[in-house]
This record gives sequence, C-alpha cells and structure tokens, in this order.
Amino acid sequence: MESYLKVKVHAGEKKNRLEQKGPDSYEIWVKAPAEQGRANEAVRTLLAQHLGVAENKLSLIKGATSPAKIFLKR
Repeated sequence: MESYLKVKVHAGEKKNRLEQKGPDSYEIWVKAPAEQGRANEAVRTLLAQHLGVAENKLSLIKGATSPAKIFLKR
C-alpha cells in the first residue's frame, strides 16, 4: 500500500534523531550536511529504519533542495 510521508529536515546537526509528529509526518535531524544529497540519503536511511522497510521502498518525490520533503512509501 502506497502512502505519502511529510518530513521536515534539519541537516548538519550534532546527532541523528527522528520524531514522529503525526501518523504521516516526521521531523528528522541528521548529522549529514545538506550538500550533494547527503542529508536526503541520511533521512531516507533513518526513516526506513524507523518504519521497518527497505530503503528502496522510500522515494523522495518533492523537496530535494528544501527542508520540507515528501516521501512516497511503497
């Protein structure tokens, strides 16, 4: 079943942290800098671990260069 996940990202933080704000919204802090997609990959990894799915089941569909992102979970 496909679902959309809204994520607010804080890149370049001191430690990785994930906070669920609602059934389909998250706030995520990652150590990775917001350069060359590093923060996006770190967010995808953290989100996949939290949801218990493989990373390839999550696709970034909006917000590649923005702190507000939308992921599609397949």
